Amino acid sequence: MKVGTILIFCCVLFGAALFPAPTQSSNNAIFSQRINGTFVAISGRSAGRTGQFSLIVNNYTAPNQVRLLNEALGRGGQDALLDELSKMDAGRIQLGSGIGVPANAIIAEPWGDGGTRLTVFYQRDVRFFELRYGTRSENYRVGYAEIFLNRNGRGEGTLIPAARVRLRDGNTWEVEDFGAFPARLMGLRASGQVVPR
Repeated sequence: MKVGTILIFCCVLFGAALFPAPTQSSNNAIFSQRINGTFVAISGRSAGRTGQFSLIVNNYTAPNQVRLLNEALGRGGQDALLDELSKMDAGRIQLGSGIGVPANAIIAEPWGDGGTRLTVFYQRDVRFFELRYGTRSENYRVGYAEIFLNRNGRGEGTLIPAARVRLRDGNTWEVEDFGAFPARLMGLRASGQVVPR
């Protein structure tokens, strides 16, 4: 399978600082949102496969948490990043009918005319045979999604189920896909509200 860098996630540290996490308010409320849609695999053995995609957002990752992730990546590479991610829980990401995995970090930034860009990082489940046989995919231990929602809560995005992350120039995250292309996220619709705690 071809390996290629297909996506650059730029200035993660500063972008998140511009859009503070709306998880808390003066009336002690929490934020809950669900984004549903369809994923379409573009390449690899799963090319053409489609299924349900869901992202449950319990909170946005705060700027100080993003700084911790950036520092960890700079200090110890992807292993340190994964260690820091394991301490975070921002929601849940689901593909198909399974229960999914924790979405460790969900970073929100303003996008377009009143829209929102969500960047999601999660620890993917590394399968036994990958560990047993030391396959190349074992080094691609991060899951990554990028979602663009307009002001009406509709949009699209991309999903990289197996990625490797590196830091460039101190604040630019380079995301490398194990496959040739990411999966597409289509027909996304967001629903949710601020719910009193």
